[in-house]
Amino acid sequence: MMTQSGLAEINRARLYYELAGAEADEPVVFIHGFSLDSRMWDDQFEVFAKRYRVLRYDVRGFGRSSLPTTEPYSQVDDLLALLNHFQLTRAHIIGLSMGGGLALDFALTHPAATRSLTLVDAALGGFAWSKDWGTPGALARSAGVEAAKRAWLTGELFAPANEQPAVAARLEAMVRDYSGYHWLNQDPGRWADLPAERPLEQVRAPTLILVGERDVPDFHRIAETIAARAPNARQVTLPGVGHMCNMEAPQAFNEVVLNFLAAINQSL
Repeated sequence: MMTQSGLAEINRARLYYELAGAEADEPVVFIHGFSLDSRMWDDQFEVFAKRYRVLRYDVRGFGRSSLPTTEPYSQVDDLLALLNHFQLTRAHIIGLSMGGGLALDFALTHPAATRSLTLVDAALGGFAWSKDWGTPGALARSAGVEAAKRAWLTGELFAPANEQPAVAARLEAMVRDYSGYHWLNQDPGRWADLPAERPLEQVRAPTLILVGERDVPDFHRIAETIAARAPNARQVTLPGVGHMCNMEAPQAFNEVVLNFLAAINQSL
């Protein structure tokens, strides 16, 4: 499979991307989670590229993309500019955790560019978290970034994934390459110009909400909130897996999402 990769000059930043699949196929975009990068979609990239034009990228500040500067920017604007860069006018957007929150904000801000939405163990802007997930930032500032990375990797969020040595090794490789920027700096970026309580009733795109059965309670609450309020949403719980369900159970994940996308096309 031919894959195009490189650094796209976007909004005074350089975003690392990989693009595969036939140009005539519908586009699918994968957005990674916090402290990770586009490699977390290794089990999906080639599989989905057999049917779709697939784009995965490193969000600004992560992976091989450039770090933020002192200038304000928008992750939503970055995504739209990246789609325009490749002339992808309307895409299926798939995001996990932080990437899910970004995908949702993109759908609310640019509904015409959103063919469908798949939110995987997604974050939600304005959500009242039951615990402070920014704790590694305090540790990074007091004990160093490496100490923060160790605590982050061995925390409850990744506990189910760490039961699989191969998955744990992949997570460790990505977190090892993470700069720690967001733990040490005040990020001038914003997700979108949206109210703190996201207007979920305005999500018009067909929406699949996936959550791992063993994910922490906050992400189940988010999934239930979106499923209850977004008019075209349905929720699926993947059994036996946690927060990184696409890596922990890739075959089951791929089957559910590919069936969801196929059903959208069949409904036309």
